[in-house]
Amino acid sequence: MNLKLIVIDMKETRTYTMTTRAEASERTRLRILDAAVELTNSRLVSEISLDDVAAGAGVSVQTVLRRFGSRVELMDAAHRHGAVLVAAERRVPVGDVVGAVRVVVDHYELRGDGVVLRLAQEGSDEQVRTIVAHGRRLHRTWVEDVFAPHLPGQPADREALIDLLAVATDVYTWKQLRRDRGLSRSRTAARMHQLVSALLAAPILPRQET
Repeated sequence: MNLKLIVIDMKETRTYTMTTRAEASERTRLRILDAAVELTNSRLVSEISLDDVAAGAGVSVQTVLRRFGSRVELMDAAHRHGAVLVAAERRVPVGDVVGAVRVVVDHYELRGDGVVLRLAQEGSDEQVRTIVAHGRRLHRTWVEDVFAPHLPGQPADREALIDLLAVATDVYTWKQLRRDRGLSRSRTAARMHQLVSALLAAPILPRQET
């Protein structure tokens, strides 16, 4: 019997087992985070319990606590996880105006109602206020990055156009067209594209002293 081969086989088996367990643990962690993020799209954050998240993930409350320690830490982790998902969903080639509008409308179709729900909670929930503030920064950074080739060089003019483009592609603009007006997805995208195109084509007006 070759003892060297036996030792190597045992090491490989142990490594495979540890890798499999780590992968299973990561899948469980992601299921919990996905469940928490999904619940924030339809429920007040203050009303989401560990039981709700555990049920959505198909695990026990004890499993959730072992992974995250507490409800506060879970929701913080869910916020970070959601931010990663949003960044991936909103990825678009720099300078692609048509693609940018299409991508942001697709994102709002998936998560817009949840975003609006969270915005309504920021005045009464400190944790949500932090999440919403991060979302605003993310949106503005996205606008600045995606539309960078179309922005003027003068800092003040650049800042003003970023402000306007952020409004034109904001979730509330989508909501007003899609939900309040009841327009179709394609018409909503067309209206938002028209707004963006008009802003990019507009002449820079002289700044007025305040």
